[in-house]
Amino acid sequence: MLQLLKFGIVGVIAAITDVGVLVLLKEIFLIDVLLSSAISFCASVIVNYILSMAFVFRSKNENKIKDFFIFFILSAGGLLLNQLILWLGVTFTNIYYLAVKIFAMIIVPVYNFITRKIFLESKEK
Repeated sequence: MLQLLKFGIVGVIAAITDVGVLVLLKEIFLIDVLLSSAISFCASVIVNYILSMAFVFRSKNENKIKDFFIFFILSAGGLLLNQLILWLGVTFTNIYYLAVKIFAMIIVPVYNFITRKIFLESKEK
């Protein structure tokens, strides 16, 4: 249970990083929204990785570059899942996009937690 709480706190910090960098780049530096979004996603993945591996999961790999690569691929999978849920929800239903986004924000963290636990966490106690 404590691990899930820590995972949630790290997720909130990463989400704030994502939105903060996006707004900073788009509104202050006037960078294209898609480029800003890509950069903010990468920034949030880095923050999420550092905090997750320091406070949530114990690594099963000695190679930190390998760990980060796996973490990044799993995060990209979460992003794709989020986009798929949004696309399906907005395209094929009359559900308001923010309601679909809230649904995605429930599903994607479950995916993230399970995949990170499987692929990144050491089984050693």
